[in-house]
Amino acid sequence: MGEEGGGRSCGSTRELQKLKQQAMEYYRENDVPRRLEELLNSTFYLQPADVYGHLNICSVVIATHFEAHENASPELVEAEEVERLDAVSTAVQWVNETLTEELQGLVPSSQAEVDQVLRTFFENKVQEDKERKELEKNLEDSTAFSPQPPPPPPPPPPPSKKKGQKQGRMETSAEKPVIPAEPPEPVLCGSMAIGAVSLAVAKASAVLDNNPLCLNIALLKHHQEQPEKLTIPLLMVSLVSCGKSSPGKLNLMKEVICIPHPGLTAKQGVEMLLEIQKHINKAIEMSPPPKPETKKSHDGGKRGQQQITGKMSHLGCLTINYDTIEQPLLLIQGICANLGLELGTNLHLAINCAAHELMDYSKGKYEVMMGTYKNAAEMVDLYVDLINKFPSIIALIDPFRKEDSEQWDSIYNALGSRCYIIAGTASKSISKLLEEGNISILKYSGLIIKHINQTTMSDLVEITNLIDGKKLIAVFGSTEGESSDDSLVDLAVGLGVRFIKLGGLSRGERVTKYNRLFTIEEELGQNGTLGMCCFLLCFPLAMNKRTKIGRGRNRSLSAGGQGNPKTINKC
Repeated sequence: MGEEGGGRSCGSTRELQKLKQQAMEYYRENDVPRRLEELLNSTFYLQPADVYGHLNICSVVIATHFEAHENASPELVEAEEVERLDAVSTAVQWVNETLTEELQGLVPSSQAEVDQVLRTFFENKVQEDKERKELEKNLEDSTAFSPQPPPPPPPPPPPSKKKGQKQGRMETSAEKPVIPAEPPEPVLCGSMAIGAVSLAVAKASAVLDNNPLCLNIALLKHHQEQPEKLTIPLLMVSLVSCGKSSPGKLNLMKEVICIPHPGLTAKQGVEMLLEIQKHINKAIEMSPPPKPETKKSHDGGKRGQQQITGKMSHLGCLTINYDTIEQPLLLIQGICANLGLELGTNLHLAINCAAHELMDYSKGKYEVMMGTYKNAAEMVDLYVDLINKFPSIIALIDPFRKEDSEQWDSIYNALGSRCYIIAGTASKSISKLLEEGNISILKYSGLIIKHINQTTMSDLVEITNLIDGKKLIAVFGSTEGESSDDSLVDLAVGLGVRFIKLGGLSRGERVTKYNRLFTIEEELGQNGTLGMCCFLLCFPLAMNKRTKIGRGRNRSLSAGGQGNPKTINKC
């Protein structure tokens, strides 16, 4: 026995020595010893009062403005990848060089001061870029041998209605020509460094204060006065996708989103939606294969429809083949009925229309279904009919392009008392909104805000204060090209937004965020700082309705939504 034990000990020692050798090689390859030596030497010369705070290392991940395209051409994917790598390389260079020097001596708790330094640095970079482009343009103009051709004329107005042509609405006068799309807002290469450093400082401050990040953001929002309660935003969970990139004829519904009743905890709401999603999967498996069709891809080419009835999209939800607007809604409605759930009571719906993806500029109309086109005025009628048929829909996201300002007015006047009209892609960036000081460019109920590029923590606080001051709603959204960093959940809770939109319940990068939301909810409940959700899920026409639904952290939720019911005023 002794020999066996000695043999094992000897083997363990050899394995340990081998691991140590591997570790030394790994650290040496990555230049860790030299960097640690430099860090320790600089710490000794500075002799900060808080040694561990000075040595604190905080990592962050920030999303970029690049979208994740389904069925994109290889050329587009390659071009975006080159641009993305250039942006990341520039951002890393900024952080390792100039920004490190600019922020020397500042403490993490001085978030506003740090963000001001970052803002000034970014403004200088923007000016440098502008001067460089002007110089390049002047050089091009001076070497040009012939004048540049004039810009192409705007596209002609769509032809008038012909006999037998399918129309969604009778027009009494000639249709207005479609307004050309505005050029995308320029994004300075490397700008993500600003948002990343701002978030890193906020996270470092939270670690030093031994606080969750959401509490430090709440302190920033409330001028360092700790709020008595923090509220979990209402969930917007994507269940199915029937947008432009889906294989069916339907284009209008990029995301069909479910919003659990505010009387449920976030965990209960997700459990309910997982049950619905499981039945959607079953329904798809039982569906017959679709007929092959042809549908435009993102690059304008044609592609054959895939012989599938459902696949997982980058949004974390199923992409389904459907040909009419009603089909996905009837699917969810039927599943809810089978589970003993009632749409409009236990849960509500929202639709991300992504109208900017639907415009056919050659026709000047939105292609809501393959071969079915609607002008901007007809789209208003379509949405009104949709809400009349499905009153459980309480939000429309991006029902129009941002250029169709008249139709934003029209749909808000027609439906604003019955559902939220929300601008996502149709809105300008946070930086642009703050620069102009006006968030009411279009008529809407609320905005989707995201932490991308040069957006700092102070910018997020400022934009949410503006939204709150205008009595609008804020939706904190994740980007399409996502990472597994869950900091945005803390940002949403700390800022006190109305909704949080994280996509579907699949894919690891999104599941991580839902799990973080559950953790925050549990921690707030344990220390008695979890606020009751008092957000409205009703509108003037339904102000007196009351709903019975289970509530409570320790109450279980069955598939039928049963449990210990208690009456809650929806308003």
